[in-house]
Amino acid sequence: MAEKIILTGDRPTGRLHVGHYVGSLKSRVELQNSGEYKRTMIMIADAQALTDNMENPEKVRQNIIEVALDYLSVGLDPQKTIIFVQSQIEQLCELSFYYMNLVTVARLQRNPTVKAEIQMRNFESSIPVGFFTYPISQAADITAFKATTVPVGEDQLPMIEQTREIVRKFNSVYKEVLVEPEALIPENEACLRLPGTDGKAKMSKSLGNCIYLSDTADEVRRKVMDMYTDPLHLKVSDPGHLEGNTVFTYLDAFSCKEHFERYLPEYNNLDELKAHYQKGGLGDMKVKRFLEAIIQEELEPVRKRRAEYEKDIYAVYDILKKGSEKARNIAAQTLSEVKSAMKINYFDDEALIASQAEKYKRED
Repeated sequence: MAEKIILTGDRPTGRLHVGHYVGSLKSRVELQNSGEYKRTMIMIADAQALTDNMENPEKVRQNIIEVALDYLSVGLDPQKTIIFVQSQIEQLCELSFYYMNLVTVARLQRNPTVKAEIQMRNFESSIPVGFFTYPISQAADITAFKATTVPVGEDQLPMIEQTREIVRKFNSVYKEVLVEPEALIPENEACLRLPGTDGKAKMSKSLGNCIYLSDTADEVRRKVMDMYTDPLHLKVSDPGHLEGNTVFTYLDAFSCKEHFERYLPEYNNLDELKAHYQKGGLGDMKVKRFLEAIIQEELEPVRKRRAEYEKDIYAVYDILKKGSEKARNIAAQTLSEVKSAMKINYFDDEALIASQAEKYKRED
């Protein structure tokens, strides 16, 4: 059985926010420290970000350091985790090119994630080829490092299945070289897709509804206090509704029993708080202050670590450079195995050269 290897990452299109934190970053740190995995690899997917930001490379360029700082500030440790930049691993492009022969256009068009992303970006009439072949690129990312485990949200499951199909196809046509990955889904459903502070379905920089990991304590306080709740809950005595109430969605994702002991001891757990709110007699501001205390507690050590790393940006770039070198070496080994399986390792195949030399030998 293959040793367990994790690969995951983010597109550097902006600072990371609490949705990223509860959805993936916090669990990445736990997985990194679990001792269950031979290797943990985190990729800053700048090449994928360029598939729909090709005309704005400076946006991607500037956000490389933002994402790296966010990674380090949440506790990802370069001594335990290889943090690398996708575009610096040239083997990924070559693997993608070979994999393109294993996938049909019709299969890519059926990928639900691709269809949804194309619609969201209004690409229906003019789809960039790089964006359209994103699932193939992702398959190269995963297989280059022989990842066994890929933490993703449910919306990304079709991408993992496409990778598994490519792996099976390659291994059956050529040789058992590639590893078939498994998806790892967050257990807390509230963490799967944290809404924006305004109640919109998704956090978005353009909508201004994000709580960023790099926000100051004052910015976090303001954003929590402005958070969307129940528009029908006009008076404290009114019964409140939980459905669509962003504050309670965030409490589902962030709160635990210990938080009640520290900040709201009159309740034993979140179920009791919800019951009181639904019955009436509990104001939104009290609930918001509780949520703010929890988020501040969670983000304070993150802010402190970030402040330390910000003092030496050269060192952060060195972490990325060294991580990319390690990733490149691993990918180069996989590519060598792939080319050998495909019989395109001409100059390394001494048996091939010797047999052909024998074939064309002329007798004196």
